[in-house]
Amino acid sequence: MHNLFLFLAILGDITQKGYEKKRSKLLSPYIPQTQETDSAVQKEHRNQTPAPSAAQTSAPSKYHRTRSGGARDERYRSDIHTEAVQAALAKHKEQKMALPMPTKRRSTFVQSPADACTPPDTSSASEDEGSLRRQAALSAALQQSLQNAESWINRSIQGSSTSSSASSTLSHGEVKGTSGSLADVFANTRIGVPVSSRVSTKIQQLLNTLKRPKRPPLKEFFVDDSEEIVEVPQPDPNQPKPEGRQMTPVKGEPLGVICNWPPALESALQRWGTTQAKCPCLTALDVTGKPVYTLTYGKLWSRSLKLAYTLLNKLGTKNEPVLKPGDRVALVYPNNDPVMFMVAFYGCLLAEVIPVPIEVPLTRKDAGGQQIGFLLGSCGIALALTSEVCLKGLPKTQNGEIVQFKGWPRLKWVVTDSKYLSKPPKDWQPHISPAGTEPAYIEYKTSKEGSVMGVTVSRLAMLSHCQALSQACNYSEGETVVNVLDFKKDAGLWHGMFANVMNKMHTISVPYSVMKTCPLSWVQRVHAHKAKVALVKCRDLHWAMMAHRDQRDVSLSSLRMLIVTDGANPWSVSSCDAFLSLFQSHGLKPEAICPCATSAEAMTVAIRRPGVPGAPLPGRAILSMNGLSYGVIRVNTEDKNSALTVQDVGHVMPGGMMCIVRPDGPPQLCKTDEIGEICVSSRTGGMMYFGLAGVTKNTFEVIPVNSAGSPVGDVPFIRSGLLGFVGPGSLVFVVGKMDGLLMVSGRRHNADDIVATGLAVESIKTVYRGR
Repeated sequence: MHNLFLFLAILGDITQKGYEKKRSKLLSPYIPQTQETDSAVQKEHRNQTPAPSAAQTSAPSKYHRTRSGGARDERYRSDIHTEAVQAALAKHKEQKMALPMPTKRRSTFVQSPADACTPPDTSSASEDEGSLRRQAALSAALQQSLQNAESWINRSIQGSSTSSSASSTLSHGEVKGTSGSLADVFANTRIGVPVSSRVSTKIQQLLNTLKRPKRPPLKEFFVDDSEEIVEVPQPDPNQPKPEGRQMTPVKGEPLGVICNWPPALESALQRWGTTQAKCPCLTALDVTGKPVYTLTYGKLWSRSLKLAYTLLNKLGTKNEPVLKPGDRVALVYPNNDPVMFMVAFYGCLLAEVIPVPIEVPLTRKDAGGQQIGFLLGSCGIALALTSEVCLKGLPKTQNGEIVQFKGWPRLKWVVTDSKYLSKPPKDWQPHISPAGTEPAYIEYKTSKEGSVMGVTVSRLAMLSHCQALSQACNYSEGETVVNVLDFKKDAGLWHGMFANVMNKMHTISVPYSVMKTCPLSWVQRVHAHKAKVALVKCRDLHWAMMAHRDQRDVSLSSLRMLIVTDGANPWSVSSCDAFLSLFQSHGLKPEAICPCATSAEAMTVAIRRPGVPGAPLPGRAILSMNGLSYGVIRVNTEDKNSALTVQDVGHVMPGGMMCIVRPDGPPQLCKTDEIGEICVSSRTGGMMYFGLAGVTKNTFEVIPVNSAGSPVGDVPFIRSGLLGFVGPGSLVFVVGKMDGLLMVSGRRHNADDIVATGLAVESIKTVYRGR
């Protein structure tokens, strides 16, 4: 375009001032109206354009050199050029266009002159052509520019009308597919065209139609918008709600007072060890299930004395002993060596040091061992007792030393085999005081999050618990107990290590490794020793049923109590029923099955007493699973697939008191038809989590409150971690655990429900919905 203007100036048909005027008119529709651009262009043109006189003198000769013949008048060419330019400018100035708002799709537009548009540019003829061809080309170029601009704007109108929705309904009417002329288009439509821009029309339309994302205010960045992402379930207006009255704490029978009851558990061992030295106390089995060693009460007393004397007098110097009364020591013994564990435990009690039974570490980086290491460190343990066989099996370094287990404090290992112990002098006697509130032992517990906490049990609680178990189970001297449980904790420790010594009973310990090879071994031990009591879990009942075909000549008629220690699980009733139906023909009495509920904090919560032969069995609760998910008790009225049959776990322990509180919020007493957490108040429970004062207060010092928030009495209760209710006849029912509680859409479910559903469903048959 600049060459065209320069060529006109060279022809000499206009003056410099006229040239500048016409040039500005021609360029005004295409160049942005800014002073900086105009001044720059004008300055550049002055530098490149020669003087008018030089142009007038040199242009004709140059023209005649390049053109041969047919010379035309200079003025005639100027008139044609002027008319064409004026016609183009007039046609453009008559037409106005509208611009849309930059970000919203609306039918409200801002008016803008059409001469601000930039249609495609066209080039003129070269300087070497003649005047006629040059002027004709100029006219054709201007006409083509107008046509291109018209078609370009028409495409913009069509694109805008199709890309927009009903927003194409503009303020002056609706745009049709095409318009007859450019003037009609501008007269009937308002369309957005970029002002003073060379951006593509489609890009500009895209920018006009797309909405920029709204940026929230700064304060909204700190507002949790999870409610907008996840739909918050609204409470069901038809959900069942508790309707009963507020419950009152339930008391167990009084703890009987016996005149010759020992003042401490160590005193009971001393009595039986000195007066009934040859009576069997504990029998261990080998890997084949046969008896390998029997520990008598005399041996238990003498070996425990030797260990207590060694711990207090032989591990350090007289002035700097390694252990003092009240210190904590770790007991590391495998599950197939109950004899060495029992000697070590009672040796610690006689030495007045606090034993902490733990599992044997398998590898250096055992994940469970790391949590145990935290417990050992928090208890300040620096000494570990173990057997010679177990010590040889521990992982060692290349130098033969015990490896430093990850997360464990540095320990000194002491072997408690009899040959490594020192015999105490005849004048040395252990200090056995009446049971008090001082700690007796620490039992570890794994929480829901995987952390290990130590439940501290006092000597008074240990003695009172033995008395309560003896009264509830009606233990008597000389009875034989078959123990299939872990003897280092829970019911296996309480019945198999404490209650048997209190009552001079004989315990036959069946290790877990034997159960893997011979699942019927515990049934055989009951048959061979005419055992009166058996401590099992539901898994042991199931395995015995699976292996029943291997041996049919067994009798369980001697059993007066088959204590199912995981009777707190709602699905234990199916195992008990199946075992009874199979072994009832082998002498098993229905009233002998006694499920119980236990926890590490409250110890034995409830246990079913052995029934009288011929007496009717306690009733069972057939509950609605829909009601249980809302925490209320409703008798099932639907089909059997939506019902849960729960068996009772007996009555409250002797000397104890029980209440049910809501599982969340303050410990408010539940209503009689409401499910909550079972809390127990008695002298038989734990006293604290060792070293965790805050968690201890929330678990071991609970004061229930009524609906008004007022405390109900001043007696502290212990949270058991079990969910249940007290039914008719003060029978306790357990339907789940706090650690397995799952909240889904405001409804309660339990991890035991998944187990119950899996056990109740056969894969071949139809899968019914679980609780």
